[in-house]
Amino acid sequence: MTFFKKINAVAAGAALGVSLVATASGATDLRGWNIHVDDYPVSIAMESFMKEVTEKTGGAITGKIYNNGVLGDQPDAIEQVRLGAIDFGEFSLGPMGQAIPETNVVSLPFIFKSIPQMYKLMDGEVGEKIGEGMIAKGMVPLGWYDAGARSFYNSQHPINTPDDVKGLKIRVMSNDLFVMMVEAMKGNATPMAFGEVYQSIKTGVVDGAENNPPSYESTNHFEVAKYYSLTEHLIIPECLCMSKATWDKLTPEQQTIVKDAGHASALLQRELWQAREAASMEKVKAGGTEVNTIADKAPFQAAMAPVYDKFIADNPALTDLVNMIRNAD
Repeated sequence: MTFFKKINAVAAGAALGVSLVATASGATDLRGWNIHVDDYPVSIAMESFMKEVTEKTGGAITGKIYNNGVLGDQPDAIEQVRLGAIDFGEFSLGPMGQAIPETNVVSLPFIFKSIPQMYKLMDGEVGEKIGEGMIAKGMVPLGWYDAGARSFYNSQHPINTPDDVKGLKIRVMSNDLFVMMVEAMKGNATPMAFGEVYQSIKTGVVDGAENNPPSYESTNHFEVAKYYSLTEHLIIPECLCMSKATWDKLTPEQQTIVKDAGHASALLQRELWQAREAASMEKVKAGGTEVNTIADKAPFQAAMAPVYDKFIADNPALTDLVNMIRNAD
């Protein structure tokens, strides 16, 4: 049984008797949340998803995607999808970790060995296990999107070893794992809103941040932080997911259409993402960014031991999932 068929079965079982009696009328004119601008790979893929769903349901399910985070910030939107106030959205699994413990596993530094490995695991048993945790909390995953690998950038100097992070003030997303990651290298982690990063680097409130190439480029952070070091410490997938409350209103046939369209949109997004990432790297290099590749990631990985120890101690039920990923080829 494939990942998406299993997700369909788990969600249907969790909604025992609900999705089978709900009518399509309750699911028309869906609202979708998206933080990105209109021409971003995620945005294009989400539009493709909605178009396919509308076409294959004969217009029984329609919807609109609201870009640029106009329906609220990401943590708030995640809660709204869980509660059914927003029908679907595309989210990073990073901010999801506070509400859905299983999603936090992919936020462990260096847990994935590469982007292709992440695709393979998320489209298989790992994604299945994480998806079960999401369904239990009110969200049905439809497709795993690519957000690239996150690396450090700063205004001071290149980072080649963990010692180079020492003393740097680094903005991180609001998740204790990311704070611990920077502190394990003796850096100063500073959680803050993404929209505040440019000015904070420019004024010296922080020395830098960490993100993927398109985010580094599209926000113009490369103008104020000229050193981009390819640590690739975080490979955090994103998820196109539907509120379980909305999912339960669909007929079984509609659920199949929705999940198939979600998976197809993920494959499209991954292709678009790779092209966008390459273009972003060219632009930042042309803009004067000094990009360096890390010759040996082993010291960085070794420095993360306290992060893993603390995570396992706090989440013993997730030990098997962590080891499943760490031990995978």
